[in-house]
Amino acid sequence: MHEMSLCEGIRRVVEQAADRPDVTRVTRVRLEIGRFAGVEKPALGFAWEVVMRGSKAEGAELVMLDLPGVALCYDCMKTVEIENRLDPCPLCGGGRLLPQGGDEMQIKDMEVI
Repeated sequence: MHEMSLCEGIRRVVEQAADRPDVTRVTRVRLEIGRFAGVEKPALGFAWEVVMRGSKAEGAELVMLDLPGVALCYDCMKTVEIENRLDPCPLCGGGRLLPQGGDEMQIKDMEVI
């Protein structure tokens, strides 16, 4: 389950950002996850609870924000949202699409007290 290692990486980033004397606890972390990132959200939620134990983020809410799949269509030269990597262009039906986004995963922000 690579979601566990993803959460371990997130924990390192969160701990580094929260390593200040005025921060006692992290209450919420918002994570942007692209449609094509290959992340199993239920598994990530479970891993979050396990990996954050003993850190300033223990008990923090994990909010997962969905990002769409985006591609450039070489037939109509428009940037379009797609559901699956191999989908045709929803505007012109063309099949020559270059993915431009949707495989990212990043921390958008976090709330601390």
